[in-house]
Amino acid sequence: MTDEILVPKQFDQQFDEVKKPSHYCSHPSGVECKDIIMYFTWPVGSAIKYLWRCGLKGDAIEDLEKAKECIQIEIDKIKKERSKNNA
Repeated sequence: MTDEILVPKQFDQQFDEVKKPSHYCSHPSGVECKDIIMYFTWPVGSAIKYLWRCGLKGDAIEDLEKAKECIQIEIDKIKKERSKNNA
């Protein structure tokens, strides 16, 4: 047995508050939030971002409210598109 300390993957990283903030790199898989949200529309990606960091940066309720607002923006956008297509 060695005296080596095993560090979980998510903590064995260098963080940068601009390029690689810790609150967006906290998933146990090591996946970064930005690598996921790039495949979604702005409102959905932003909602995912706020949910991802909820409880890790600032006020959790505020992040959940922001996510809810982004989801509502996407719902309104889809409803508007549907009404145009059905007109």
